[in-house]
Amino acid sequence: MSFEGSYLGDAARLRAEARLECKICWWVYDPALGDEVWQVPPGTAFADLPAWWRCPQCDGDPDQFMVLAP
Repeated sequence: MSFEGSYLGDAARLRAEARLECKICWWVYDPALGDEVWQVPPGTAFADLPAWWRCPQCDGDPDQFMVLAP
């Protein structure tokens, strides 16, 4: 089952500039900003995040993120 905004865990479907929102806590990953908590540099696409990366606010799995409209 999928939901609106889902990338179905297939990061290859994501644009490099895609912003994604955690469906648990609503934290937004913006590749232009990166992630200071996990020391991910700006310019890192969601698809290029390290395998160990998790939501810095609620520790949610990357599969819990939804694609935001451009």
